[in-house]
Amino acid sequence: MDKLLIAGGIPLTGEVAISGAKNAALPLLCAALLTKEPVTFTNVPHLNDIGTMLKLLAQMGVKVSRELGKVGAGDTVTLDASGLDNAVAPYEMVKTMRASILVLGPLVARAGEARVSLPGGCAIGARPVDQHIKGLTAMGAEITVEQGYVHARATRLKGARLFTDMVTVTGTENLMMAACLAQGETVIENAAREREVVDLANCLVAMGARISGAGGDVIRIQGVDSLHGATHRIMPDRIETGTYLCAAAATGGEVRLTGASASCLDAVIDKLMDTGCEVVSERDAIRLKAPRRLAAVSIRTAPYPAFPTDMQAQFMAINAVADGTAVMRETIFENRFMHAVELIRLGADIKIDGNTAFVTGVPKLDGAAVMATDLRASASLVIAGLVAQGETLIERIYHLDRGYEGLEQKLAALGANIRRVK
Repeated sequence: MDKLLIAGGIPLTGEVAISGAKNAALPLLCAALLTKEPVTFTNVPHLNDIGTMLKLLAQMGVKVSRELGKVGAGDTVTLDASGLDNAVAPYEMVKTMRASILVLGPLVARAGEARVSLPGGCAIGARPVDQHIKGLTAMGAEITVEQGYVHARATRLKGARLFTDMVTVTGTENLMMAACLAQGETVIENAAREREVVDLANCLVAMGARISGAGGDVIRIQGVDSLHGATHRIMPDRIETGTYLCAAAATGGEVRLTGASASCLDAVIDKLMDTGCEVVSERDAIRLKAPRRLAAVSIRTAPYPAFPTDMQAQFMAINAVADGTAVMRETIFENRFMHAVELIRLGADIKIDGNTAFVTGVPKLDGAAVMATDLRASASLVIAGLVAQGETLIERIYHLDRGYEGLEQKLAALGANIRRVK
């Protein structure tokens, strides 16, 4: 199994391209199920989760063509779902990737039936699909959960007023896709406001859907009889952008990230500026220059546009070497401090009390062997390894490959001493 070996203590400097967003690409690929015409996506990141989703769509009868681009430039993917003939997402395909639940809404809307295995993914806590089921049931679907599968049927979905008990990104996306082909108007209240939801809405509108309000907490969809093909460029990955900014900040570096957008990273950039970093936004790039010593920053995660849970681990790595003590409160997932134990192995001073971590900065971290436990946790260990003196060996990096395209190549281009080993 691959591992990453990092010799730390080198400030990151230079320029690197940001890839397309995984969390935007996965629902967008599922949106192609809603039409019989080909849909083309550009700036698709080359990641394991994307490969899994394309395999899943292919075994449903979707024709997949993928043109590989350079690292950071993105792939071009064309999907033709005219031959859709198998509305089943089996457990073998789904177990590694929670986003597979996103086929449920489009399949029921277009094929009138779907059988989707309950999803797997990272071990960071429950991500209930009950909101998806509740919403589709309100739209007239008959749904049973049996033998680990969600089985949904509907001759044609009907518009409805949907209120989710909790803000759910995949739930909002699933119900929005289903509503595009439903009869009448659907209103989603307490909708997720993430930019990835807006990106999906923009693509669906380009395919002929009638959607208003995406990006706010009430989304209205007027159902149409059919959607057509379109071409859509996937938005830049805001979490990848945030991760490289954190890596540059922690190492005392200076970087320019191209193909990035600052507009969806306000909460993260504000916190980086609180650490003492200088951050400048350009039209499609972001520059960061780190101070000699970072100041500790307290954070509380919450749904967008507040501070994202997917950036919590990276800021824990920053706070581990910053001046002062930070209080970090995780409100989204109940099991998302698994990286703290590994950071302590590198010499960090972290105390955990329930959903709160108290991080006191230390003058230096020391390299050690550590283990990645989930996608963003592994990113925090990479950042800590880049800062630590000596060598850090990170095991189980398959988590990284699910969410970061060409991580070691991009970091090496910024001057890091990092390589993949067996």
